[in-house]
Amino acid sequence: IYSQRNELLETSDISPTISAIRSDVLAGTVRELVPPDSVEEQWDLDGLEKTLREEWQLEVPVKAEVHKSESVTDEDIVEMVVAAADRAFADKLAIVGGEQFTPFMRLVLLQSIDTHWREHLAALDYLRQGIHLRGYAQKNPKQEYKREAFELFEGLLQTVRSEVSKLLLTVEVRSEEQI
Repeated sequence: IYSQRNELLETSDISPTISAIRSDVLAGTVRELVPPDSVEEQWDLDGLEKTLREEWQLEVPVKAEVHKSESVTDEDIVEMVVAAADRAFADKLAIVGGEQFTPFMRLVLLQSIDTHWREHLAALDYLRQGIHLRGYAQKNPKQEYKREAFELFEGLLQTVRSEVSKLLLTVEVRSEEQI
């Protein structure tokens, strides 16, 4: 976390990082409702459109595109959603300008990392205090601590990615003329 944070502070253009985070999070969102290597009957396209509209403020006509085309795969749907998110984000950048929006992106990412890192450290301390009870269940407390700490860390990373992506994609940007 500290090396990622320092790298974030030293890098002048964080747009590729933000774009990669957004793509990963949206692909994960799509994968929840359109499982990989599944058939079309297993897809929840209505749920996907609803999730994209309500949580991400993205209007993506996924269902119409799937019905229009004869051979749409789950990968095509992921690409369609990521492309729509990239367009929406590019529209926000066009209003404000990259040099104005980059400090805001950096601030959002740093604030999210800092907040969730502190929460993670508190959770690890809480876990450490109660891990000795695993010995009563015939489990190795050290191995259980490592396993649970790793799960907590993965959750931390996923929470930061999701929060940053959602905030940057749903923030309402206005030019000075619009204000």
